Amino acid sequence: MTGLVLEGGTFRGIFSAGIMDAFIEEKIEFPYVVGVSAGISNGVSYVSKQFERNIIILEKYRNDKRYLGIRNFAKCRSMFGLDFVFGDIPKELVPFDYEEFHKYNGKCLVGVTNAVTGKTEFLNALEDDENFTFLRATCAIPGYFPAIMINGVPYFDGGLACPIAVKQALKDGCSKAVILLTQPEGFVKKCGKGNIAVSQLVHRKYPEIEMLLLTRHKLYNKQIQFCNELEKRGKAIIFRPEHKLNSFEKDEKTLREVWREGYEAGKARAEEVRRFMME
Repeated sequence: MTGLVLEGGTFRGIFSAGIMDAFIEEKIEFPYVVGVSAGISNGVSYVSKQFERNIIILEKYRNDKRYLGIRNFAKCRSMFGLDFVFGDIPKELVPFDYEEFHKYNGKCLVGVTNAVTGKTEFLNALEDDENFTFLRATCAIPGYFPAIMINGVPYFDGGLACPIAVKQALKDGCSKAVILLTQPEGFVKKCGKGNIAVSQLVHRKYPEIEMLLLTRHKLYNKQIQFCNELEKRGKAIIFRPEHKLNSFEKDEKTLREVWREGYEAGKARAEEVRRFMME
């Protein structure tokens, strides 16, 4: 079984969305999809077979203050308008095809980080509620989102404890993986000032999250190394963008260009992916 593994990265994920749109056109369907943060948030539109849905949302609403803006803190303690992003958009503005999504016969997993234990948990996206609580949790970047409660337990961004969930795919029975990364080749993550600042805000309430914020760069670099090793062994196909994109890119034309880069890469390597899945 070949799994599709999706890295997050806020708006950097539009590169992966372009690849997945190419896969929709090429009728390439994976029996297993796993991801974190923006990766799996975009990935559910791939599972529901909605071509261009993710780029349409960003082109229409990236610079809408209801989508992203400091005023949202007053409503939902988040830079992102949670009810707008996970409510108004999928239910009314750019409708999500719930019926097609629930026809999916494979496994679709959302990685979230338990704020108490600091461990990754993988939730069944097909069991998410109508408010997309699982997706809210996997996108809950500390400092930008509040912790999201699921069954009385607080959760944050799945990428904190597991940036690239390829080991989970292997654990679940995948022998190979197609991995969609959102940073260019050679990228090495460092502990940024933002992580240090946010770690100081959460250290009393969520000490495990504090540690993840301070050490995540090391985990990320190790997971990239593991992905590269899988590729060398013929057990993975890795897609990467050619250039680095700002995680909070504002320019809609730039976002469309990065989507196009992903789309063209997906089309160009479609036969390679098919052969890989059949081997």
